[in-house]
Amino acid sequence: MFDKIKKAVLGNPKPVKATKAKPRKSEKELATEAGEPWVSVLGMELDGGSLDRGAFELDWNDLFVAKLIRAGYQGKTDNDIVDNWFQDVCRNVVLESYEQEQAMRNVENIDEHRNAYK
Repeated sequence: MFDKIKKAVLGNPKPVKATKAKPRKSEKELATEAGEPWVSVLGMELDGGSLDRGAFELDWNDLFVAKLIRAGYQGKTDNDIVDNWFQDVCRNVVLESYEQEQAMRNVENIDEHRNAYK
């Protein structure tokens, strides 16, 4: 009896179709579709107990490698090309830190508002 009343009030319910949610695209996929070079650090690993030794895991798209090649980077594989670029980035970070350290050694604080550079 309850089913008859329910059917009279609600009518015949239509079955609900299950829809699959579209998987979200990754940043790499979005950049590639947009025609943009893309690189990202996926992770970092320290070598044993030593905090000054380790490795980075990088991911990139083909457009990034093409940009590096146009900029003059070389290598036998895409991995070699990206590795050469990443070594340059790391080298520049070290050089910049060294230059800042050297500049600070040559500064004499005269007073609160003035420094003398030797």
